[in-house]
Amino acid sequence: MKNSTKSFEQLSTLMELSALITSTLEISEIQKRAIKAAMKLLEAEAGSLLLIDPASGELFFEVALGDKGDKLKKIRLKKGQGIAGWVAEKGKPLIISDCLSDKRFSKLADEQSHFTTKNMICVPVRSRDRMLGVLQAINKRKGVFDDIDKDALLALANQVAIAIENAHLYEELRQTFFDTAEALAETIEKRDPYTGGHTRRVMDYCVATGKLMGLSRKELDDLKLASILHDIGKIGVRDDILLKKTRLTEEENEKMTKHTTYGAEILSHIRQLKGIIPGVRGHHERIDGKGYPDNLSNGDIPVIARIIAVADTFDAITSDRPYRKALCTKTALKELIKCSGQQFDKDIVALFTGLFRDNILSPDL
Repeated sequence: MKNSTKSFEQLSTLMELSALITSTLEISEIQKRAIKAAMKLLEAEAGSLLLIDPASGELFFEVALGDKGDKLKKIRLKKGQGIAGWVAEKGKPLIISDCLSDKRFSKLADEQSHFTTKNMICVPVRSRDRMLGVLQAINKRKGVFDDIDKDALLALANQVAIAIENAHLYEELRQTFFDTAEALAETIEKRDPYTGGHTRRVMDYCVATGKLMGLSRKELDDLKLASILHDIGKIGVRDDILLKKTRLTEEENEKMTKHTTYGAEILSHIRQLKGIIPGVRGHHERIDGKGYPDNLSNGDIPVIARIIAVADTFDAITSDRPYRKALCTKTALKELIKCSGQQFDKDIVALFTGLFRDNILSPDL
């Protein structure tokens, strides 16, 4: 009766924790939630999730929680080394009631963390026929680990494996999306030999600034894509204007400004890129309302457009053009500061210049 009650309680907890684990597509978050779930499910003092490095086949502590968890992140185990290595190699779960007396036990983690591992349950994390790693619960708070605990942890490991695989697939699609965007941007750069590397530099400047501003992952992704594609509309600008070696006339400049609306129109056909259109359309708007194409001002300008405006201008004035030589970094930053509050968002300029002052960014990216 006691075992039945325990099994029911663990099943209820498992259903609750599984939903939590599979509700995110971020690997790091999945790992953290998996460890917390293992500790709660089995009433353990600590836990760890060791993943297999595809390149070396070694196990490494990607995430470890508990009193000494932070010190376990750098530990790597060779295949077959330690209890975790044995489980990964054999693909079988293990319950160890006295780790110190088990020949398979590695003291490496305990020595580095000053943590005493007394007992442990370790199960494989596997997706189909592929071993992803192992999940451990360490030191039962009351009593000892048993087969009911093992079955519960195996069920949790199955959910963790599914979540990790989904996250990997999502990340592959996400990276493919970014790679495709960069390839499109490079087609524009190929038309103008003087803008080689511009897209990559602007993207790096924008992402560094966005991180410093504390943007969320979704906001950073939108910023990154918008910065990559900010000039995609130049595909609609004639070569005699885009490649002109002297300054543009007023009429030619008017036609060049159309690249912001062209870019927005091109991207409007891709539903997944809806969130970046304001950044592409608005990266030539000005804080004082004298920009284009919509004469927006101050907070009406989307934040990603304000960030791109600073990064885009900085890279433009620090790059050679047929009609002028590049400015040095110090002079370019002074120009940004001079124009902050009028052309640029002064807070973003302050953060941007700080990135160079603190050597976080380099003009040679």
